[in-house]
Amino acid sequence: MKWSEQAWRAALPVYTEILELPFLHELMDGTLPPEKFRFYIQQDALYLNGFGKALAGIAARLEKPEHMGAFVGFAADTMIVERDMHQSFFDVLGKLEDLEPSPTCLLYTSFMLRQLADAPVETALASVLPCFWVYKEVGDHILANQTKNANRYQNWIDTYGGEEYGAAVSRAIAVCDELAAALTEKQREAMTEAYVLCTKMEWMFWDSAYRLEQWPV
Repeated sequence: MKWSEQAWRAALPVYTEILELPFLHELMDGTLPPEKFRFYIQQDALYLNGFGKALAGIAARLEKPEHMGAFVGFAADTMIVERDMHQSFFDVLGKLEDLEPSPTCLLYTSFMLRQLADAPVETALASVLPCFWVYKEVGDHILANQTKNANRYQNWIDTYGGEEYGAAVSRAIAVCDELAAALTEKQREAMTEAYVLCTKMEWMFWDSAYRLEQWPV
């Protein structure tokens, strides 16, 4: 069995809970309150900044040119997504330098960057994979199940659903599987643990946006 199949099975209970989140149900039918989407978009922009740094750092640690090239491309794509988000949601985002990361956003980005600094590159790869894979699966789920009425959040939905984004996800999974195949069982388990933990943080991220999470006074 490929490592990715093991990892997906291990995180499946968390993914199932993700699909039940009120944030995603209301995003899917267009009823999500604008202030909650605004909070999400702002925190997502801050998250993508850290995610892009993690991808670039991973690319620098990979040995095979084709792997390095893939993750350099992913990092560049992340910057493009962030730029397009600024343009599409300029009135929602405001100035990023004026924003403060939520506790969940800071936890997630800090964990990924910690894996990059301290863990084997394979574990660092596993920690960034949920952002690819879970978003792809959620995007496809929403596209398949949303109502056909006009949805104010359709641009966001279209970004993560469909074939183009799916191709990037498949490349990221393939790199993880290729590297995992050369590891010991214990090393693969460490990858799975990082993957499951970051899948939990995906749940936390959407939930925190729905709750408009704030730092304690």
